[in-house]
Amino acid sequence: MRPLRPILVPLACVAMLVAGLPAAAQSAPAALDVSLASQPLGQALNELARQAGLQLLFSPELVAGKVAPAVSGRMTPRQALDRLLAATGLEAVSEGNTVIVRAASHPGPATMLAPVVVTANLERENAYGPVSGYVARRSSTGSKTDSPIIETPQSISVITADRIQAIGATTLKDALSYTPGVGISPYGIDSRFDWITVRGFDAYSPGFYMDGLPLRNNGNFGLWKIENYGAERIEILRGPASVLYGQGNPGGVVNVISKRPTAEPVRELQVQMGDHRRKQVAADFSGPLDADGKLLYRITGVVRDRELGQGGMRDDHTYIAPSLTWKPSSDTSLTLLSQLGRIRAGALTRVAPEYGSLVPTPIGTRIPDSLFIGDRNFDRLNQDQQMVGYQFEHRFDDTWTVRQNARYAHLDVDYRQLSGPRFVTVNDNDALDPANFRLLSRTPFSSKEKMTALAIDNQLQADVRAGDWQHKLLFGLDHQRTRIDQVSRSSGTAPVLDIYAPVYGGAVELADPYTDGITRLSQTGAYVQDQIKWREKWVFTLGGRYDSAEAKTFSRADGTTTIMKDHKFTARGGVVYLAPGGWAPYLSYAQSFIPTLALDPATGEAFKPETARQYEAGVRYLPPGRKESYSAAVFDLRRQNYVTYDVNFQPRQTGEVSVRGIELEATAALTHQLNVTASYSFTPRAIVTGSANPDEIGKQATAVPRHRLSIWGDYRFASGVKVGLGMRYTGTTRGENETASAKIPAVTIFDAMLGYDIDRWSLALNLRNLAGKTYIANCGFGNCYYGPARSVVATATYRW
Repeated sequence: MRPLRPILVPLACVAMLVAGLPAAAQSAPAALDVSLASQPLGQALNELARQAGLQLLFSPELVAGKVAPAVSGRMTPRQALDRLLAATGLEAVSEGNTVIVRAASHPGPATMLAPVVVTANLERENAYGPVSGYVARRSSTGSKTDSPIIETPQSISVITADRIQAIGATTLKDALSYTPGVGISPYGIDSRFDWITVRGFDAYSPGFYMDGLPLRNNGNFGLWKIENYGAERIEILRGPASVLYGQGNPGGVVNVISKRPTAEPVRELQVQMGDHRRKQVAADFSGPLDADGKLLYRITGVVRDRELGQGGMRDDHTYIAPSLTWKPSSDTSLTLLSQLGRIRAGALTRVAPEYGSLVPTPIGTRIPDSLFIGDRNFDRLNQDQQMVGYQFEHRFDDTWTVRQNARYAHLDVDYRQLSGPRFVTVNDNDALDPANFRLLSRTPFSSKEKMTALAIDNQLQADVRAGDWQHKLLFGLDHQRTRIDQVSRSSGTAPVLDIYAPVYGGAVELADPYTDGITRLSQTGAYVQDQIKWREKWVFTLGGRYDSAEAKTFSRADGTTTIMKDHKFTARGGVVYLAPGGWAPYLSYAQSFIPTLALDPATGEAFKPETARQYEAGVRYLPPGRKESYSAAVFDLRRQNYVTYDVNFQPRQTGEVSVRGIELEATAALTHQLNVTASYSFTPRAIVTGSANPDEIGKQATAVPRHRLSIWGDYRFASGVKVGLGMRYTGTTRGENETASAKIPAVTIFDAMLGYDIDRWSLALNLRNLAGKTYIANCGFGNCYYGPARSVVATATYRW
């Protein structure tokens, strides 16, 4: 069949989609391979229109509340339509090249307004809503406006809810595992946090973002948890981004977009079972609350009962996220977002001394990789978090739009764990005595923290057109304030652990707190951005921001208060050329900053903020009429003015790290049944170029492999069976600060999925680390960290 060019046809107060015009209007329709999952009827009709190349028109009122069955196999478009509309009280009639869906009780010709043709690539997508499939074309993370990704002069990856589900990602780290430039296991398996690196830099602090607002932390142990089932998409903007978000790390921004109320009803129940006694029930309900669709709701919830991979510790989780949207007019909307989360779990990290794991001990022995280092009677992570906020938007006219986004959040965490294993020397007179490599000491640690956080972002947008020039001006003023009450203890006494005959449950005593006080963090930033389009070919993005940040710390130990204030201006600029055929080369420059908490011993004042800057050049390719996205980027990223310590442990603001690399990414629906996502990162340079400690210069500060490669593909057969297979390769490193005594071996991990769609059911079995490979993910300063073991999760989803 000749390829068809898809287009979208919206109608006033009518939702409709054109997935292409017939190649020959008068010829008999040919059979084609149709693959449609059970889903809301409106979505199923849109997807069929795209697959079959139909000009299909329907009213949203007719399909509201109706769910289509799964339809697959080789058939004509008419046969597929008849199956979708069976038992719905609707019928499809042809009028010329257009197919109209109407109530079956009205056989007469339908009266329709003349359609207005726009490009189908948008497919009614916006930067905050759901995406059908894996390819997103719009985002707000790179601009704080609803903008095409192809017009953004910086690397962005969007991981959609469909993709998260397909790869079986149960954590945010899992969801990012097929994304270029991202390391998901800097400290191996870790049940506590979604600890990742981006472009060679730790993304742990100051934290991720949700719906464009910060989930702030202070490098402490109270970190906000992300529930994948509550996410519509996870977006990552790689490189400095302070012009949009204020203080941040050089690697980039991870922004989670929450599920929001929808006009089309969503009714979904999901049950999961898996290894380690995993039992989970999830539900997602959405739709209108009134007849005219001005009031929409959504409730998403998860209840999980599970054990961690070692120690028999529980991993129980409860999450519920109610939301409400009010649209009094087409120009005004107010969305209320909230969530409650509760975790009752142990704490698991698989860590072992380097000698005995990466390399043998001096006597040639190794620590069993199955050894549980902690203690189920002591280790725990209990966390409660609550969030409530809103997103308001009002459009005054064709030019002016005002937005205000705000959120208040509270978090309680009670965390403690035995870690930091070291061999206990029993015989000082004989270094090779086997007894010296049998017992492990462990260090107790605990932290109790209470956090409250307020964030608000005010935006005024002006869309101005003058001749060939279009301006999307954004003026913003945001403020964030976080209060952290923290009592943390490190060191103390704990029973030694016999490697070959471990006994758990002994007495543990913690030392006095090393941190006992209250920290108040605040930041206020004013920013301006102009997205300029000239002659529909050139897009220029210019932005600047001025921030004022303050950290105030009160110590209960000595009653002192320390105040640090910083002020910083950051800038950003970029240009994109929209070439014919879907090509878009671009160039950009971006800056970031983050305050330092160390004091200059020479002046007694706080050091200036550390900074970062990035040059990036790239190209995107989005073939017109196809669900495919390809990108390539080369970047030079430099972290500057960070605090390092000399040989006398005196701080100096002389640190600098240089990272250069190339990133490739492809996400495509190559056919109606086949989805593929692939990424490759080549990082030939990631080294310390400046430090107060000469031994650090020329080495890697964070372990960054030279090569990272991943590819995932899934295929849906006409019978409803679906299969998926993924591969993730990570090259060798020498660990943190290149302190490992030997190279950490490269590793290749395989993931798989097997599923079946029938009627309103969708069944899937996901296996991550399919071969159950035991491997070391990283090492540093005498310890090594094992990567995640095999996980098995079976999911049954019912939609109606």
